[in-house]
Amino acid sequence: MSAITQVNRLDYINIGLLIFSCILAFIMPFELFLFAYGVLGPLHYLTEISWLHDKNYYTTDKRDVILLVIISLFLTVTNLKQYIGLSDLEMDYKWINRAIYVAFASSLFFAFIKNNVYKIIGVVVVILLSAISDNHLLFFSMFLPTLIHVYVFTLLFMLYGALKNSSKVGYISAGLHFLIPFILFYAFQDKILVAVTPYGLNSYKEFASLNSTLIHFLDANSAGEKDMIQLIFHSQTGIAVMRFIAFAYTYHYLNWFSKTKVIGWHDIPKSRAILILVLWIVSVALYLIDYSLGFKWLFLLSFMHVMVEFPLNYISFVGIFKEIFKLNNPPKS
Repeated sequence: MSAITQVNRLDYINIGLLIFSCILAFIMPFELFLFAYGVLGPLHYLTEISWLHDKNYYTTDKRDVILLVIISLFLTVTNLKQYIGLSDLEMDYKWINRAIYVAFASSLFFAFIKNNVYKIIGVVVVILLSAISDNHLLFFSMFLPTLIHVYVFTLLFMLYGALKNSSKVGYISAGLHFLIPFILFYAFQDKILVAVTPYGLNSYKEFASLNSTLIHFLDANSAGEKDMIQLIFHSQTGIAVMRFIAFAYTYHYLNWFSKTKVIGWHDIPKSRAILILVLWIVSVALYLIDYSLGFKWLFLLSFMHVMVEFPLNYISFVGIFKEIFKLNNPPKS
């Protein structure tokens, strides 16, 4: 099968996966998210980190990733401190925000600067300027590692692929990905097809802050609502928000697995494949035993796979602009 035919076939598959994810998000958003996050998520983290490792994390020096891993460890310790015997550790929430800012901004230098002296100077400047991220707490600490990663960056990857391959089906796929959230928010607003189960309500507590933040952002009248369970799990806005979150995460994972043959993330040493398989089985088992336990077990991997992808995100941004420039400035014959 030629490369072009394979890309077109993948675009059609992704249109099907988009529609599939959208339908499931309509029907049972909370349970869909919990399944995708607990079953597909761990395998995604493990295989993507493995693939990025073989690609030198898309940095100019593989050692650059050390800073991103250290920041991931810092975020894990500060977020789970009460579970690892560090409950007395005082940590201002702003430092978590600044750490994510440093990882994101430094990755720009990791992706494009080869001179280590210039790179170090850039990272130092980023650290000194990290206080400016205090004005964007929600962006860096809440949305960048979650919805921006799974929805916005996925959309940009799809657009970059469509531009690079001049794929009309790819443009349709990216356009559908952009439009589906509007459908999820405005179609069947007053209809809940499958209400959240007691298991879903109890297991989703680790993620509820994302929903409440989005609900307050979209509905100013909800700010005075004290019954957060009613607001998140049963209100019209809460259901719409959950449909979007469930769709974004589910398709993000399915999109990754659909690209297996195109990017070849499965082409790894047998020993590493066995390790990934064992860790995935253990992770899913922990989620089945206690969802909260599985969440804590995989917190480091879930955050780290976001951090180490930042250089690739920047390369994709630049790639999109380069492809658009080529369209607007075709070579002269």
